[in-house]
Amino acid sequence: MKYQHPSMTEKQLQSAVVQLAELLGYSVYHTYDSRRSQPGFPDLVLCRPPRLLFVELKTTKGKLTAEQKAWGERLIDSGAEYRIARPSHWNAGAINVALGRRGR
Repeated sequence: MKYQHPSMTEKQLQSAVVQLAELLGYSVYHTYDSRRSQPGFPDLVLCRPPRLLFVELKTTKGKLTAEQKAWGERLIDSGAEYRIARPSHWNAGAINVALGRRGR
């Protein structure tokens, strides 16, 4: 589960985040095929009461679309926990910390 490559794909990042979240007891939701879903909704929903966390996954150079920005702002304004996760966050251990695990 330890990826140390700055150009890891979004799929690799998603796999790593999902594995870690499940290991830490989160229920994980990901829309498999979002082509008929509301544009911009975050990639992952992680739930481990009392936490409910929305995560948008991006590659190192990936940019948020206008719809993704709007969803993120709406979620934050509603009091939800929303994060953007990139390979650099994984490599630095920030995702471990964000999910409640200290260190790697």
